[in-house]
Amino acid sequence: LRLQTLIGEGNFGQVWKAEAEDICGCQGTLLVAVKTVKDGAAAKEKQELLREMRIMQQVGPHPNVVALLGCCTEQEPFLLIMEYVMYGRLLTFLRDHRTHQTYYNYSTDSEALTSRDLTTFAYCVAKGMEYIYSKGVVHRDLAARNVLVDHNKLCKVADFGLSRSVRDSAGEMYEQRGALPIRWMAPESLIQSVFTQKSDIWSFGILVWEIVTLGSTPYPGMEAREVMRRVKDGHRLERPSHCRPEFYRLMSRCWHSDPQRRPDFGELKSELGQLLDDADGYIDLDSFQESIYVPLQSPSDESEKI
Repeated sequence: LRLQTLIGEGNFGQVWKAEAEDICGCQGTLLVAVKTVKDGAAAKEKQELLREMRIMQQVGPHPNVVALLGCCTEQEPFLLIMEYVMYGRLLTFLRDHRTHQTYYNYSTDSEALTSRDLTTFAYCVAKGMEYIYSKGVVHRDLAARNVLVDHNKLCKVADFGLSRSVRDSAGEMYEQRGALPIRWMAPESLIQSVFTQKSDIWSFGILVWEIVTLGSTPYPGMEAREVMRRVKDGHRLERPSHCRPEFYRLMSRCWHSDPQRRPDFGELKSELGQLLDDADGYIDLDSFQESIYVPLQSPSDESEKI
């Protein structure tokens, strides 16, 4: 295993692009992504990496979930070896296309981003999440930053750092640990620290809004504390004007205040599949109002301490 370049970094962890020899029965050299904890990390962080590895083993292989290829746990540093996904994070991918103005309703250029691509991204994530939940896992941090885009412009759910097995407990409780992804969290998670498939469904609705707005930060212009208060009071993200009502309805059903009245991932996958079968574009990128949807650029961008 040869580490090459650092491609991602968090408070405690790092992700490296690397080359692996003869891994998983593949002859020769394979590009991989390697997750590890930083030098000097506490025992707690190392245990969390091992827990993430166990969750990935429990989930197993699926085309819309990032694949675990191997791990090194007999001596430190502990390493989690995963498939390398060419285009990286969906959030960055969306924002790059937005910056370069390479998004269209239709295009024959495979490098361009089209309205259909956006619907496909949502469909892939719904498929991946349906599978993850069938394996007894709640993700708890579903957002565009934790989804990867491969060479075919298909998405894979990644980053199981906050995920938990529902086999461990009947109702998912969250042990508070500093920064939380407030803008993606359901009211029951914010108020009671309860995490279930239905709170992942809420986060999926926010993720679809991120996709539609090409990587904008949810609840534009609001501080995280205000987001918490307004969501508890029933406030929801509004329909972007370039998003057809049929597509927005799918998002907004994920945000029902009663978790039991939200759809499940199987239903969402079927609905998104039907939208893909229709030739109509449900997201009118030609009329995307760039100025309204501004990404948060602060370092506390994605998870804000409350």
